[in-house]
This record gives sequence, structure tokens and C-alpha cells, in this order.
Amino acid sequence: MSREQDGSSAPVREPVPTLQEEDGGKAGRFWSARRVPAALVALLAIGCAGLLLYDISAVRAGHPAMRWRRELADGLATRPLDDTWVLVGAGVAAALGLWLLLLALTPGLRAILPMRRTSADIRAGLDRKAAAMMLRDRAMEVPGVQSVRVAVGRSKVRVRAQSHFRELDDVRGDLDTALTAGIRQLGLAGRPGLSVHVGRPAKKG
Repeated sequence: MSREQDGSSAPVREPVPTLQEEDGGKAGRFWSARRVPAALVALLAIGCAGLLLYDISAVRAGHPAMRWRRELADGLATRPLDDTWVLVGAGVAAALGLWLLLLALTPGLRAILPMRRTSADIRAGLDRKAAAMMLRDRAMEVPGVQSVRVAVGRSKVRVRAQSHFRELDDVRGDLDTALTAGIRQLGLAGRPGLSVHVGRPAKKG
């Protein structure tokens, strides 16, 4: 029986939306889960809350408060605000709070470079060391290059090469061409700039 005869029709699927036309394939940085800081803060909060609740329950049951809580209450009531230990404690608390805010507001995962998004359902990233290795291989293919070091950052790729023959300007020009093409082929969301330095190897003896 045909579909026209039984009145049924297959659902029409819309094509997968892409971000290529909307924002040029840009992608934000990957956010770190930061499990270790979150676990430490959670354990510290649970431990302090549990100890405080136990002490309050003991006081309600007729037992005296723990010594540390009595000393802490007396110290907070009698120490002036300009006391050294009060200032140190306030500084440590402020530094810890700023650190937690920094972790909450920044993406993290600096070692992963986001790649250009061609689909709304897929995100990809490239490790900096892998990107540096790929660009190093491209640089070593340039005639005259004896050794090369590549450092890939979020906004710039820094290359330091040594050439044992050919003119340095010619080697630098070929490196610029090869590495510019290599950076383009990495498919990164934000194309980093390129800085190339070429020199001669140090003379032995």
C-alpha cells in the first residue's frame, strides 16, 4: 500500500542548523569542570557545618560548648578590628573569595584551543601541544631550517628557527607562507597571529 493510499507520510526532517552563516563559525573557549576546587570547597563546607551543628546540638542537650567555639566567640568580641590576626584572617578570607570568583567567571582549559564550528551540535578543540607539533613539522619542511621551536598561544603563534644555509630573509619569508597556511588548516575559531624569528645557530668552540 502506498503512502498516498493509507494517508501516512514520513516526517520531514529539517537540516541540522549550522553556525557558519550566523557568526562565521566562531566558538567560545571550553569551560573547565574544576572538580578538585569544587570538591575541596564542598568538603570544607560540609566539615565546618557538621562540626558546628554537632556543637550546637551538644549545647542544646546540656553539654558545654566546645573550647574552640568559646575562644572564637571571646576573641571576636574582645579583639579590636586593627588587630594583626584579625587583619590576617580577613586578608586570607578575601583572597580565597577572589580566587573562587575567578574560577567561577573564567573558562579555564587554556591548553585547548576551540576550533571553528560548522554544526550547532558539534564542538571540537585542539590541544596546544598538538597544534605546535603540526606547525613545527610544517616549518621543518622549509629549506634551510635546521631547528625550530613553536609556542602556540591563544592569540599568537611564536616561532624561533635556526637556519644553517640560505639568506635569513628568504627563510623567514618561506616560513611565513608555510606557517600561515598551516595555521589556516588547523581550523581554529580565532586565527592567532604569527611571529617568526630566524637566526643562525651558535658557533661551536
